[in-house]
Order: sequence, then C-alpha cells, then structure tokens
Amino acid sequence: MQDPLSSLIFLSIISAIFSFGLVSYIIPKIIFMVNFHNLNEVPGERSSHTRATPTMGGLAFFVTLVLNLFLFKPVDTEYIGLNLAAAITIIFIVGLKDDLAVSTPRARVIVEIFAICIVFLHSDFHTTSLAGFMGIHELPTVVLDVLHVIIALTIINAYNLIDGVDGLASTLGISIFSMFGLIFLTMGLNYYFLICVSLICVLLAFMRYNFSHEKKIFMGDTGSLVIGFCIAILTLKFLTLDTTLFHKFTFAPQNKLLIVAAILAVPLFDMMRVIGVRLLKKQSPFTADRNHIHHILSDLGLEHYKIAILLGLLNYTLAIILIFFASIFNSFQMMFILPIIFVLLLGIFHKLKLLSLKKINN
Repeated sequence: MQDPLSSLIFLSIISAIFSFGLVSYIIPKIIFMVNFHNLNEVPGERSSHTRATPTMGGLAFFVTLVLNLFLFKPVDTEYIGLNLAAAITIIFIVGLKDDLAVSTPRARVIVEIFAICIVFLHSDFHTTSLAGFMGIHELPTVVLDVLHVIIALTIINAYNLIDGVDGLASTLGISIFSMFGLIFLTMGLNYYFLICVSLICVLLAFMRYNFSHEKKIFMGDTGSLVIGFCIAILTLKFLTLDTTLFHKFTFAPQNKLLIVAAILAVPLFDMMRVIGVRLLKKQSPFTADRNHIHHILSDLGLEHYKIAILLGLLNYTLAIILIFFASIFNSFQMMFILPIIFVLLLGIFHKLKLLSLKKINN
C-alpha cells in the first residue's frame, strides 16, 4: 500500500507542473484569440496602462482549475469536487460576461450568491458553532449560512477590486493561497491543500505574461472573480471546520474569523478604505475612482512590480502580526486591537495620498 505522504507529494508535484504548464500553453492562445477578434481592453482615465491589452486571462485559470478538481478526485474524501466545478463554472461565465459587456452590480451579486449556494448544498459547509467568538458559541445554521454568504461576497469583490496594477492580484493571491495551503496541510485536509498548490502555480504562470511587454495579458474579471471565489470557498471551509482540528495551532478557534481577516488583510483593508472614502463623499460605493492603495503608490511613481511586491509583503507581515496576536489574546481583546491597526494603516495611506496629490500637482 502506498504511503499517504508519498501520494500527496506525488500529486502536489504533478499538479504544480500540470497547472504551470497548462496556463503557459493556453495564455498565448487567448492572446491570439482576443487580438484576432479585437476584444482588447482599452485603457480609461483610471488606468495606469497606455495601450489596448488582451484580457480574459482567467479563461486559462478556469480550464486548469476544473481539470485539477478531477485530478484530485482520489483525495476528495468529501465528494465536493462536482459542487465546486459547477459553482466555479457559473462564476467564470459571470466574469466572461463582464469582460465582454459590463454587468450591473445587482445582477453579479445575485449570480455570486447562487454559486455560493451550490457549494452550500454540501453538508460539510455548514456549522452552528462560532467557537466562542465574542462570547457566542452556538447560532442557528441558517444564521451562520447567511453570515458566510456575506463573508464570501465580501471576499470575492474585495479581490476583484484589488486587481488594478500588473502582478498585484497574482502576488496577493499567492500570499493568500500559501497561508491557507499551510493551514490545510497541517490539518490533514489534503484536497484543499492541493487546490492551493494548483492556484499558486496558475498565478505564477500567469505573472510571466502579465509582466511581459510583448505578450502582456490581464486576468480580467474572468480571472479575478474565479480566484476571488476560490479564496472565498477556502475561507468558508476554514470557518466551518471542526474546532477539534485547531489543536495543532497556537490560536484559539474563537479567533478563526479574525484569522481570515489576517490572511486577507490587504484586500479587505483596501475595500473598506475605498468604500469609506466614497461614502464620505456621498458617492455610491460602486463608483469607480483612483483611491485604491495601489493607485496611491502608482501616483507616487512606483513601478507595478514594486507595488505588487510591496503589498504582497505587507499582506504577509500583517497576517503574521495578527495571527501572533490571535495566539495571545481572546476575541474580545482582538476586536480592540484590529481597529487600532486599521486606523494606523489609514493614517499611513492618508499621508501617502497627500504626497501623491502634491507630486501630481507639481
């Protein structure tokens, strides 16, 4: 009988090679197709690019991910693969539609909820436990299901919003999947670990083209929605895990919601900050502007790859700090610490925003 660890290592290597190779093969075909049909994204006034560029790189993500779900079938002990494939297909169609003709926010949210509910058809994505978060231990399943849908929608759209400069969405995605991958590997959830490995290699392969001058392509809404949805599903899996699995970590189960906030620190901070600024200006939260943190750094003169590296490292740093705090403090104390860190970040980026405006005006 084959050693389980050897099987996992073998599947990880196969998935990594397959994912990187397939995305590298498909993307040039997408670039040719998009150029041939003149479907390039034309830069607008908010864009940091100056020429029309092929988009829909997420098509390669979708094909590779769905094939990997079937490749991982031997370790799919929960038989969740078909649900995931169906839900990801729906999200992909929404993203494709957005890349070709923009959908209304309401229509997009409705379809995203439908896709999330397909995953919820599986019993392993339900729980009644908050594990003592803010003193709350049990809630009705339907209440937590609604909360988890809201969390998933927030994550999907936070990741979609952060995709503003070359390499940023990929770098943040890699940082997020690497942290979730480590958690799932430690907990013995090999199926979800392999999904993380696959997605890391998908994004690494994509970055080659995203940074290229001759063969540049954007992931588009097709890509950002698929990747954001995968992050949301991994988050929901983590939140609905049996609390007995948390004994392998130093942080308490009551802090699992805060661990998610730590892993997704940069996208969540950026979304909350941008929406807050828009509401203060009495604008719709869906109004497009150049207030994202990557726009601020770009206006200061930083190149795209430097912005991607800087914010990727910031995400890792914030995650490490917050997870460390979550290992020491309970959820009540953490809910006091988080706003302090949020305000500090607000202050830093407000100062940077003022510097960027001064530079533009000069």
